[in-house]
Amino acid sequence: MDYLEIGTLVNTQGIKGEVRVLPKTDFPEVRFQPGETIYAFPKQGQPVELEIDQARKHKNFILLHFKGHPSINDVEYLKPATLKIDAAKQTEAPLQPGEYYYSQIIGLRVVDETGRELGTIKDIMDLGSNDVWVVDRPGQTDLLLPKIDDVIKNVDLKNQVVTVELLEGLE
Repeated sequence: MDYLEIGTLVNTQGIKGEVRVLPKTDFPEVRFQPGETIYAFPKQGQPVELEIDQARKHKNFILLHFKGHPSINDVEYLKPATLKIDAAKQTEAPLQPGEYYYSQIIGLRVVDETGRELGTIKDIMDLGSNDVWVVDRPGQTDLLLPKIDDVIKNVDLKNQVVTVELLEGLE
């Protein structure tokens, strides 16, 4: 089975089996809803199939509870873990024009409007109002690009390149 990363289980929350998850997905409301099956890949051991029975947002985290895991002792061994879904489920969430799956964006080359190579997108931060694409620039600090029309001019998935306009203060 092919997997798609959707978040990181970073810690437990309380004593009743909840875990704190840092989401890395385009659709947290779809990926982390009760009834969904996810897979935890802990640092030690084999992948674990889990069914979500409760989910809620808390600050920048998603708090999850899994079916059949009523206490902290049942989930303690999972931390830290990478959370994934079956890659076939990616297509279940519909995209609007100008929307992309995180997995489509991470790894794309970034160039400015003159064609100057800026780096490669290595992460996406969900800051509420809009996403911020994190560009890895060799020998320099990361470039943070807000996903707004004034900055992101073109996303060419076929050629694996994003064209941007660097507004004043971004570089």
